[in-house]
Amino acid sequence: MLAELAWAFLKLGVTAFGGPAAHIAMMENEFVRRRKWLPHERFLDLLGAANLIPGPSSSELAIYIGYERAGWLGLLVAGAAFVLPAALMVTAIAWAYVQFGSLPQLGGILYGVKPVVIAVVVQALWGLAPKAVSSRWMGALAVLSGIALVCGVETLAVLVGAGALSLAVHRARTHRAGNGAGLAFFAPVLAWGGGTSFSFLALFLTFVKMGAVVFGSGYVLLAFLRADFVDRLHWLTEAQLLDAVAVGQITPGPVFTTATFIGYVIAGPAGAAVSTVGIFLPGFVLVAATRPILERMRRAAGAGAFLDGVNAATLALMAVVTVQLARSALVDAVTATLAGVGAVLLVRFKVNTTWLVLGGALAGVAVRTLG
Repeated sequence: MLAELAWAFLKLGVTAFGGPAAHIAMMENEFVRRRKWLPHERFLDLLGAANLIPGPSSSELAIYIGYERAGWLGLLVAGAAFVLPAALMVTAIAWAYVQFGSLPQLGGILYGVKPVVIAVVVQALWGLAPKAVSSRWMGALAVLSGIALVCGVETLAVLVGAGALSLAVHRARTHRAGNGAGLAFFAPVLAWGGGTSFSFLALFLTFVKMGAVVFGSGYVLLAFLRADFVDRLHWLTEAQLLDAVAVGQITPGPVFTTATFIGYVIAGPAGAAVSTVGIFLPGFVLVAATRPILERMRRAAGAGAFLDGVNAATLALMAVVTVQLARSALVDAVTATLAGVGAVLLVRFKVNTTWLVLGGALAGVAVRTLG
């Protein structure tokens, strides 16, 4: 059973291009329709739980399915098998980037893919907006969060503050007290601030913090990466961050393997391993902790209100970071055109991101080759 589970998720890890929505659709087809490991209703229960907890939702869905199929060993095997192919591919690309980053071929690929990354984030914003800003109150909370971010308030503080404010309003409206479990969960990671001197422990804890608090899609990770590694720690440049995100886009599997690339750029193979384990570890822990209480989580109105606030702030966060990253990615008329066309194709025509990224890479290589 474990061998079958490992093979199924390794295959998905190699072929799962297109982002979380595509990953989830592939899992539904593989494990509900074809293998019949789960009824559709149970699959939806697990998907709902994966969306409720922080971390990469598609990876956590894989971990849930593994737990459902084969217990604790299944949890470990499914999660590792889904993440490992992408992590290995990203490590290989990171090695080439560090060794031969000035090669015209690689430079051309990244030149074309970077603006497409901006378009992908715009498309994610477009899709998330109706869900995150579901009322005037949530719209106001998103605006307030955006203002706080522009004024320099720390990213994590904005997200947790928005969640706490949303929870407080929910309690006031329903006239019943809740508990502080949501905020208590964040206390340990909020307590660690890090420093600017490099250490493997600091690298590990930074990614553990991100894996434990990032809600929504992998694109939300962009804001945390920029705030920590570019602005606070100064371990990456803006251009290196964009390169890392671009590599995460041109490889299958979770976008969170962007952490693998960053770890390699900062500290070689050991840094890649530490970063990968750090960012995915909270997902394994959270799935193991929440799997026995899925029904209670579903009925927890307070948890839902907290997440509503986090999602509204997340939308503002993504909008702010998109503007900031666009300044580095859109360097001429060609890149601006690629970003614009990419956004239209994604939003209006629902083009698969795999083909869009491939098209951007080919366009970048062609432009650089032709001078």
